[in-house]
Order: sequence, then C-alpha cells, then structure tokens
Amino acid sequence: MLLGLTAALAATACFGFGSVFQARGARAAPHADRVRAGLLAALVRSWPFVLGTVMDIAGFALSIVALRTLPLFTVQAVTNASLAVTALAAVRMLGTHLHRSDTAGITAVVAGLLLLTVGSGTEGREDAPSAFHLALLGTTALMLVGTALLARRAGNAAAAGLGLLAGVGFGVTSLAVRVLDASSITAVLADPATYALALGGVGGYVAYALALQRGTVTAATAAGTLSETFGPAVVGVLALGDTARPGYAWCAVLGFLLAVGGTFLLARFAEPEPGTDPTADHPAERAPAPR
Repeated sequence: MLLGLTAALAATACFGFGSVFQARGARAAPHADRVRAGLLAALVRSWPFVLGTVMDIAGFALSIVALRTLPLFTVQAVTNASLAVTALAAVRMLGTHLHRSDTAGITAVVAGLLLLTVGSGTEGREDAPSAFHLALLGTTALMLVGTALLARRAGNAAAAGLGLLAGVGFGVTSLAVRVLDASSITAVLADPATYALALGGVGGYVAYALALQRGTVTAATAAGTLSETFGPAVVGVLALGDTARPGYAWCAVLGFLLAVGGTFLLARFAEPEPGTDPTADHPAERAPAPR
C-alpha cells in the first residue's frame, strides 16, 4: 500500500507540473473545427505541449503502479488532485496569485487525501470477464464518435461535452490498466483492453485539446474530472470489488468527496482574467488534463 500511495503522489506531481505547459500548447495550436491529423501534428510542434505530455507519460507510468496496488477510487482522487500542485507551482514559477477559493480548494484537496490515506483498503480483483474487456473497447469507440461529432461545435457546452468525453477516455485507460492480461505478449495483443487503453488515452488527449479551444478551462476541466473520477470509482467498487478499510468507509467516502470537491474549486484557478485574450501567452491559461 505504501508503494502505491507513493507512486500515486509522484504521479500527481508529474501531472500537476506538466499541466502548466499543456493548456498553453493546446491554445497556441491552430484552431481545429474537426478531428484531423493536422491537430496532432500542430501539438507535436508545440514544445510546451510536448513537455507537458512527457511529464504526463511519466505520471501515467507511476499511476500504473498505483492502480495495481490501490483501489481505483483512491488512485483517481489522488491523481486528479494534481490541480492543487499546478496552483502552488504557478505561484512560485509564474508569479500568479491565489484567491480565497483557490486556497479553500487546496485545503480541501489536502484534507481529502489525508482521509483517503487513512480510509483506503485493499484493491479488488484484477481479472474481469471477457465481456468487461469488450465493454471497455465499446465505450472507447462511443467516446471517439462523440468527440468527432462535438468537434464541429463551439462554445462552453461543446467544451464541457468534450471535457466529459476526455474524462471517459482517461477513465477507460485506468480500468484497462487494472484488468489488462499481461501474462504474455500474445495475451496482451489479444486483449481488447489493450486497444481500449491506447485509443482511450489518445482520444482523451484529442478531446481535451479540442475542449480547451472551444470554451472556458473550467467547463472542460470540471466535466472531465467528474467523468474520469466518479466513473472508474463506481465501476471499481461495483464490478471489481474495491473496498475501504474495515470500519473506515466513512473516512474514504469523505476524503474522496473532499478531494474531488477541492478539484472543482481549483478548476477556476485556470480561468483567464476578464478582458484578457484567451489565446494569449498568459499565466492564467493553465489547467490539468483529466487523467
């Protein structure tokens, strides 16, 4: 359990620092009115987005360790608290200022993580029936179709929808990591969860990049946090047997709600100040991609 918590916290730090660069890179890329290869090419040429992605990859590798040793609800809540890291890092590195709601959000996140640490029990099973693996791939396919349709729309509603779909993609990757049959290369290649993991991750990044171009960061981040955190947590408890520490279920639930609620409060930290250009190179253009 200690190894899992350490890995989850290290992943949170990677996601938090990496997100400082990621929104800038996404907004610096040419606006895309549909899903196309040119958008990915533009993001690859943007060094802030690439740097943020490298840190995300490191965070993802660490989260795999955590997902294999901790309940999904614990890992999802801890890693989604990366916005608190982003807020604190921005004060030091970019000279931004925290508002009262930001401070409240950070306090809620820290308190929530402490309660989760106390209340987390053992993870459930890592195996799941074939239907579960196929359902992950089917969910990914629906997410990709939804992304293609919403990419033709603009505004906060589209941003929220795309953020929600990005969270679904990232949530699928977490579940796929948990149940993936890694007993051999042949098993990995034959497992639908492998392809759900790959497509969910890439599709999630594309959906989130499109969301950042269409509306406020708050709309994209809050929707993504909701779907990425609650979805896998519920599935982990109901389908995979994740449990809280005996007698401490209240502690785990309260910690989860505090951590997620703090993340929602901090989502507005990334919002540009009124009257600023949302595509300008401004310190306020930060938000973490949902994980």
